[in-house]
Amino acid sequence: MELIKKYIPDLNATQQEQLEKLLPLYIDWNAKINVISRKDLDSFYCNHVLHSLALTKTFDFNKIKSVLDIGTGGGFPGIPLAILYPDIQFTLVDSIGKKIKVVHAVAESLGLKNVKAINDRFENIKTSHDVIVSRAVAPALKLVNFTKKSIAPKGTYLFLKGGDLLDEKHELLSYYNKAKWQETSIASIYSEPFFETKKIIELQLS
Repeated sequence: MELIKKYIPDLNATQQEQLEKLLPLYIDWNAKINVISRKDLDSFYCNHVLHSLALTKTFDFNKIKSVLDIGTGGGFPGIPLAILYPDIQFTLVDSIGKKIKVVHAVAESLGLKNVKAINDRFENIKTSHDVIVSRAVAPALKLVNFTKKSIAPKGTYLFLKGGDLLDEKHELLSYYNKAKWQETSIASIYSEPFFETKKIIELQLS
């Protein structure tokens, strides 16, 4: 939790309390339903929470009203973002029911009124959102093709990814030649070794 305060020092009391409750909640749920590897639980605030919140360093969430988190798994990046932005409506989607069960329970335990958890394939979501976020779920082109009906006009995609993305970028821009692809190394934001190969992709189709 000290790591979070290091990079996001202006948390209010409610946000700090909710973030502090995350680890015990996930430890408890992980004992029943394996949603996070045991190794990752040892570095929970770095590998999951801080990683999710890296998006706040490159994008201004204050100008939007709704976010769709596709393939959210146990609730990342959606849950940490929802804690920081209680006035934004977050819809977290995953096709695996047990993971959405955890997301729903965590949001309820934290009193997050701005989180809706849906057990479905994200390509079935029809409602429009200002921003679509995802963490290492699939190649960018596939994610965009499956969610075009869920992104608002002039909406933004924010993807957390790792490694060499040149081929993935080329594939997407070959298909959407007017798209704008902005890539940020998270190592330029955080100094922890975990982030050395991690990147944020900000994508707009027009």
